[in-house]
Amino acid sequence: MSHPIKPLALRKIDYGKLNSRQKETYNFHRIAARLAEYGYNSILLSDDWLGADFIAYHNDGERFYRIQLKGRMTIDRKYLGRDLYIAFIHADRVYVYPHDEMADRIDAVGRINESESWSKHRSYSWPSPPAWLREQLTEFEVA
Repeated sequence: MSHPIKPLALRKIDYGKLNSRQKETYNFHRIAARLAEYGYNSILLSDDWLGADFIAYHNDGERFYRIQLKGRMTIDRKYLGRDLYIAFIHADRVYVYPHDEMADRIDAVGRINESESWSKHRSYSWPSPPAWLREQLTEFEVA
């Protein structure tokens, strides 16, 4: 006896109602889908491995990246020297940037050097990147 297949009950979620772990998983899948268009397979890790939330490797077998997921543009001393990339979504745009290179660029621009967050803690994040920072991010957008 054959049973009819029911269609999936699809209803978009309200991102704002997700808890932090659910948001991280949601963001991972959005970023992984975008990277897949460029030949990357992404694996979400159950816990941070050497600072990474997920691994992205290219199907050419030569490119492999450890990526930290963030809800916003971030630089932080705890990621320095760890060969990490940071991935975040802003206004439906996906960015994946090399953390140390971006930290050096931001430091060189000097816009945050006097802030307590950067000068004392070497940590800074932007809920919405300002124009000068969006210019720095352009080459790291995964369009």
